[in-house]
Amino acid sequence: MNDQELIEGLKQNQQSAFRLLVERYQEMVVSVCFQFLQNIDDAYDIAQEVFIEVYKSIHRFRQDSAISTWLYRIAVNKSLNQIKKNKYRKQSFSLERSFSPGLKDENLIEPEFTKQSEKEAEYSERVKLLYEAIESLPSNQNIAFTLHKLNKLSYKEVSEVMEVSLSSVESLMYRAKKNLQKYLVQRIEKRIN
Repeated sequence: MNDQELIEGLKQNQQSAFRLLVERYQEMVVSVCFQFLQNIDDAYDIAQEVFIEVYKSIHRFRQDSAISTWLYRIAVNKSLNQIKKNKYRKQSFSLERSFSPGLKDENLIEPEFTKQSEKEAEYSERVKLLYEAIESLPSNQNIAFTLHKLNKLSYKEVSEVMEVSLSSVESLMYRAKKNLQKYLVQRIEKRIN
């Protein structure tokens, strides 16, 4: 079933169409929500709300864009609303644990680090620093950067999701890159000194 048939099935309240929508797009929606919320349980909760919203609003979907773009837009908006509503502060997300669980286990005492574990620790530290830098961006820059770089959307798709012009996305990305560079240089200089 292609997306057009899927939309028609959703408009006719077909359970099989809704089931297929969730199967096809759940991973993408959860991923988008997680990028903003940094909590997997919250990401799944908001993703569920996204699909409920689609179910309730499918008759208003104008098909000016792909259904995936519409899902992105709803996921971003619901994630941002969740952050605002609860004055949600991103919990310190342990990327080290994500990439190498043994490194943070205080019960595990390594007699000597191997070259591999040193590389893993260095990589985890770099990833953590990058995520901190992304979190420090102003909201619109963070959204544009996250959608383009982490979710692999084109500038055109980002403009559709954010409902801004293509030139606005280009400007947001330019400023985001400059701000990330400035943040990272400052953090690295601070470590050196």
